[in-house]
Amino acid sequence: MQFEIESERLRVRRFIDGDAKFIVTLLNESSFIRFIGDKKVRTVEAARHYLMTGPIESYARHGFGLYLVQLKESNKPIGMCGLVKRDTLDDVDLGFAFLPEAWGKGYAFEAASAVLVHARDALKLNRILAITNPDNDASIKLLERLGFKFDRVVKLSNDADEVKLFSLMLDAS
Repeated sequence: MQFEIESERLRVRRFIDGDAKFIVTLLNESSFIRFIGDKKVRTVEAARHYLMTGPIESYARHGFGLYLVQLKESNKPIGMCGLVKRDTLDDVDLGFAFLPEAWGKGYAFEAASAVLVHARDALKLNRILAITNPDNDASIKLLERLGFKFDRVVKLSNDADEVKLFSLMLDAS
């Protein structure tokens, strides 16, 4: 399998159908539901549908999407990190979610940093956005550590809760 991105400890690659079982686990973590939302993906079949109509469709449509993050040493999946193009935002945004067992080890920073380099160098993107719940302090700290600056509070749709919008200009040098 060809990987999109490698870092010191991680492989960040495109999702495949065989990742459905992991998706069920990740999307049903209480932290995922609290901070990202309940995608109502409870079965492997529902996870396959989520992958096909989400990340895998995004690869075909945009050339990027959310990616599986796994440990190089064991190939164990620990989360996802990648790029999303939303109809309601002008630019591509960075998204990430990790299993609680992977928190506090620098994996999210390492994966996100690698994705941002890929966005700049391979995809030639100049600006990346990120959104987070106003009370998601850990994600806000990570975004700030990555160089993102708070822009404003927005609603992605009329019936959605407000989220904090951050932006990052990618240096092409």
